[in-house]
Amino acid sequence: MSCCGRWGCVRDKGESDEMVRSSDPRYEGFMSFKVLDHSTDRALWLTFWESWSEREPAAHPDYAALFARDTDRCCCAVHYSERGTVLLPFIERPLSTEPWAEVGEEAVDLVTPYGYGGPFFFAGDRIELAEAFWPEWDAWARERHAVSFFARLSLFDDQKLKWPEGVSPKQPNIVRSLRLDAKALWMDYKHKVRKNTKRARRAGLTVEFDAVGAELEAFCDIYTGTLNRNEAQTGYYFSRQFFQTIISALPDNHILVHVRTPDGEIVSTELVLASKTHLYSFLGGTRASAFSDRPNDLLKHAVCEWGIESGRTDFVLGGGYRERDGIFNYKASFAPGGEVMFEVGERIFSDEACAQLVGQRAAWERGQGHDWAPKQGFFPAYRA
Repeated sequence: MSCCGRWGCVRDKGESDEMVRSSDPRYEGFMSFKVLDHSTDRALWLTFWESWSEREPAAHPDYAALFARDTDRCCCAVHYSERGTVLLPFIERPLSTEPWAEVGEEAVDLVTPYGYGGPFFFAGDRIELAEAFWPEWDAWARERHAVSFFARLSLFDDQKLKWPEGVSPKQPNIVRSLRLDAKALWMDYKHKVRKNTKRARRAGLTVEFDAVGAELEAFCDIYTGTLNRNEAQTGYYFSRQFFQTIISALPDNHILVHVRTPDGEIVSTELVLASKTHLYSFLGGTRASAFSDRPNDLLKHAVCEWGIESGRTDFVLGGGYRERDGIFNYKASFAPGGEVMFEVGERIFSDEACAQLVGQRAAWERGQGHDWAPKQGFFPAYRA
């Protein structure tokens, strides 16, 4: 294994969230609740993110902004008081931009960016902060004429703010615990993972960690090729600039991992996101010509080993396209017993407006010659 670039937390050992917050003059005069706009308040948003020792990448302002369209607002709702801190990055989407919506210029809906999102909390009690945050959030949302709010939630209860009205379980995800030594990790895999990893090593494959994007071109080529081969939905395609932004804006919260053949060709690659204690298998791919040598098994094993060495406690492998499909079962082979239910939060601020939007969408689709009806379980129904 080789590593290029830098990695690590910049905070001094022993420095707490409370110490950073109380010593930073940029917090002076901050009200207990405020919604920060990426276009005008990025610096303050970043200050709050940096005050959190965990520093989840999904809460970083530039990560969130990657998922906002030109007509959207990228924002972060912040509660900051003696009770602690809440960060909720979200995208505000104007409904007036939808060709089927007739709800006026001011109506919007709200959604968290792609991935495992907020509301996150730290330096406080989960229940007490929820009791303080949600009334503030609801009042703001109604002032903004928000119709609905959809949140993809963190898998970790120690950072996930209590949801006010219950959550909806979607499908199990796999989290590989790294709270063990390398030998115990190896023996905890299913047999086929150990077999495939040995096969990759016999083929002479090696793993390289790239923290500066030195091989970004190869990553993009393999990632796009993988999407094409699997006939992926357009929403999974991202530009080279998308990945470059992650590399540049989150230098300590990502790592590119590549598998090379003996002649130097990269045949499998993955972008891993990271917080202080968590790793996330984000996006990646493998060349079909290398399938028989099992490079991705070697790659994921190397990430697990590296995670243990760097002090991480969990590696989130994610789930499948459908519940317990082949992709899910492949991930589960790295972490038997590592299932964690992925949950989403759903809020409706106006039942009447939601019903109107469903009717308007149905009428517009009929006018386009489409037989449309909301998909069961899709939220919000009018966007199904």
